[in-house]
Amino acid sequence: MSRCRPLIQVVVRDPRGVFLPAAIGMKRRYNSRTLFPYAIMTEDSPNSSASNNEIYRAQHKLRLSYMPWLYQRLKPAQRAWAQAWQEEWQAYLCAMETVSIGRHCFIAPEARLFAEPGRAIVIGDNSWIAADTVIHGPVTLGDSVSINHHVTLDGGRKGIVIGSHSRLAAHVCAYAFNHGMERARHIEDQAVSSQGIRIGADVWIGAQAGIVDGVEIGDGAVIGMGSVVTRAVAAYTKVAGNPARPIGMRD
Repeated sequence: MSRCRPLIQVVVRDPRGVFLPAAIGMKRRYNSRTLFPYAIMTEDSPNSSASNNEIYRAQHKLRLSYMPWLYQRLKPAQRAWAQAWQEEWQAYLCAMETVSIGRHCFIAPEARLFAEPGRAIVIGDNSWIAADTVIHGPVTLGDSVSINHHVTLDGGRKGIVIGSHSRLAAHVCAYAFNHGMERARHIEDQAVSSQGIRIGADVWIGAQAGIVDGVEIGDGAVIGMGSVVTRAVAAYTKVAGNPARPIGMRD
């Protein structure tokens, strides 16, 4: 097994102001284009201690972005910089998009929120949105809603509403619109319809599940991994499959 030489830090600042570390002597090689040709700082720099803190924080921010539940567990020293980071990012989102964000929320900078006028995104208190999520309003999240990484929510015209304390696992997708499918016209020329999607409180939606337009999921329901939900789900019912069918009830 090959062994790496002792780590020599090279820090490169990317356009977002994040320091990226590389290791000289590692098997994988990086060129200047890969690591962004911005200001470079080495461990011999008089600011190396500060740069190491930036390296640590950059990695910790990435961890939080993909595991946002850790944000609430941060120690006071970490919470100080993390909260300032989040406040700055959330203020930017509110300035750029029609977004309303409650208290004590975490939104990964790698998430993509798009909310034109009339397509607002409303996020309740204590909610989390992880990295690589794409949300296009109108979408409303209740309090303590958890959106894991790579979730896609598109509210169409009628919107998506998710009740408080619900959990969406990774790669869940919900589209509150649909195309017509008349044979005489190309799909791109079909009319688009929208009925909206309603997801109740305390709902758990498993990874890679899909939810189509017009569906209503009752409070406390559980959607199995990889399911495709094409019809209403009663409260506290467990469903799975494609199309999703009831397989039991929550005790």
